[in-house]
Amino acid sequence: MTPALHVHQLSKTFGSGDLAVHAVRTVDLDVDAGEVVLIMGPSGSGKTTLLLMLGAMLRPTSGAIEVADLDIATAPERDLPRLRAKHFGFIFQDFNLLGALDAAENVQLAANLGGVTGTRARSRAAGLLEQVGLAHRAHHRPDQLSGGEKQRVAIARALANDPILILADEPTANLDSSIGRDIARLLRRLA
Repeated sequence: MTPALHVHQLSKTFGSGDLAVHAVRTVDLDVDAGEVVLIMGPSGSGKTTLLLMLGAMLRPTSGAIEVADLDIATAPERDLPRLRAKHFGFIFQDFNLLGALDAAENVQLAANLGGVTGTRARSRAAGLLEQVGLAHRAHHRPDQLSGGEKQRVAIARALANDPILILADEPTANLDSSIGRDIARLLRRLA
């Protein structure tokens, strides 16, 4: 079986010469569908840099990143937004919800970017918010939600395009330990 994500000899260096910083060095990784992989390391060890490369938001210096039989490391820049919208779900540490939109609209926007619009997008958003226990908060803006609720909206948004891969950058870092455990359980269940 082909892995959902195949990474070969992935590296990222910022700068050059004496000022070069080797943020990620020769990473090899295969992730199967439904698999949960945790990347751990101290602050500054390259975890976020690696996630940004895996999600086609940062170009590697060298190596290959294969998702859906495409090497996103060498794909043309103009193709990357479509690839991200179609194949990836992102859960950011600081949520990155749009404050002018309510919870349902934040999820619908991700569905729209993935190619689902209109009634289908509204239905998908409603179903995902129900799945994460927030159907009753669908019409609240981010400033009206708790940290745990914002993170659950971010998870629903990450699922809106039915992604091949969900990338989460410290998804429980801004939450208290009880809500953090609930979010971790939810992510494992969704996988």
